[in-house]
Amino acid sequence: VMGRSMLAAAVAARAACTTTTPLPPMAPLPTYPTPAPAAPPPVPTPAPTPPGLRDMPGATFGAPAAGPVIGRFDGNMNKGIDIGGRIGDPIRAARAGQVVLVSSALPAYGTMVILKHDNDFITAYAHISRALVAEGDQVARGQPIAEMGQSGTDRVKLRFEIRKAGVAVDPEPYLSGRMQ
Repeated sequence: VMGRSMLAAAVAARAACTTTTPLPPMAPLPTYPTPAPAAPPPVPTPAPTPPGLRDMPGATFGAPAAGPVIGRFDGNMNKGIDIGGRIGDPIRAARAGQVVLVSSALPAYGTMVILKHDNDFITAYAHISRALVAEGDQVARGQPIAEMGQSGTDRVKLRFEIRKAGVAVDPEPYLSGRMQ
């Protein structure tokens, strides 16, 4: 009995769906603008590496190392410039002179070499890993005198100082040829 009543309900439902009365038209579906595909994020461009020091025409002092300047002279905390590099990079005499000191006596400077150039100027090269000269040696401008190191500092670098009449001066004007 139950099967016949279900069959009758299904036939009635089908008959209701096949009426000849047309359905009212459907309202159009709303349209939304299609978003443009997202552009890929821009690839970050690394900041340019500061150019390394190089010998400048007319400069009385040559570049002591080829790396970028990572610390500038301020006359108080930094009495020279810091030049970044890698362990073993060559350090060159900025000017012809005589080696007057090769020492590790000042912990803040690590191992250092000092050159006397004339009655006015001396240069100091600190945080070296190995000296290539000895006290009393005469050196030419550009001659390798040491290798870059990390003694007494948080990274590999050269601390380069120029002293004029015993007073620390900013090395950059001398290296660029602006000062004599």
